[in-house]
Amino acid sequence: MERLLIFFMAGAVAQVIDGSLGMGFGVIGTSVLVAGGASAAAASAAIHGAKIGTSLLSGTAHSRFGNVHWRTVWLMGLPGMVGGFVGAWALSNFEGEHIAPITAMILLVLGGLMLARFAFGTTPAAVDPGGIGRNVLMPLGLVGGVIDAVGGGGWGPLATPVLIGPAKMEPRLAVGSVSASEFFVAVGATVGFVGNLDTAAINWDAFGALLLGAACAAPVAAWTVRVLPFRVLGTVVGALIVILNIRTIMVATNASPLLLGLVMLLSVAFGVLLVIRSWLLHKEEQDLIDEARLREDVARLREDENSGIG
Repeated sequence: MERLLIFFMAGAVAQVIDGSLGMGFGVIGTSVLVAGGASAAAASAAIHGAKIGTSLLSGTAHSRFGNVHWRTVWLMGLPGMVGGFVGAWALSNFEGEHIAPITAMILLVLGGLMLARFAFGTTPAAVDPGGIGRNVLMPLGLVGGVIDAVGGGGWGPLATPVLIGPAKMEPRLAVGSVSASEFFVAVGATVGFVGNLDTAAINWDAFGALLLGAACAAPVAAWTVRVLPFRVLGTVVGALIVILNIRTIMVATNASPLLLGLVMLLSVAFGVLLVIRSWLLHKEEQDLIDEARLREDVARLREDENSGIG
């Protein structure tokens, strides 16, 4: 019972993070299951089975808050389903750990670019998401699906920074669309695992507890991403990507637990400082906008008074 409660809490916490930032459920959930003794393939299978439900709930919640761009969902999600199936087949038949450090390096660069843009630079103007081409969304979905199935997580960490960064999509739409399209990836990966694994090896109790915890947390996550400021949300996503992938690289290079803990502590502290900085910059920008609006209102009132006198 205690183990199921831990899985329930892990599912709830992972969904709040995943639904708010567009990533985290697979990474957190897989880590918990592997720590509990599951193999990488069995853990990824259980996580993706749970993701079918969690992504459906998360996508519905995000849609109700206006956080989903459906063209992006379809163009990423359908290739992602194919990629998820291929990745599940690969992990079920081969060792998938070797791809993790390479993926982590790519994501680390993307996360760093996001931090440079949101925590230090001028807030970027979001583009019309309808203008993001198929040549970007479909390959992104296919590659993201493969990585997600092989790593037990990775759809959000890859897709979210690409949409927010190079594609310049508004963060809340990127997070909501990535969360909704993950349903297709989860379906493809689950079918791939069920067809290639002994289902008796999958911890179905853990699957149920993770799903229940995530279901309870989905509406909270969708509301959070709706109210977070543009700059702050981008900084939080970038910081999380950097922190997670620094850890992946250090684990892959067999860093000592002491060094790993120290680097993680410093990385989290630095990330918190950057989020605080982005919040202060957001407040400064908002104050400037409010002052400009006030000046416009005063000028308009003076024009109205002069028109009345004339």
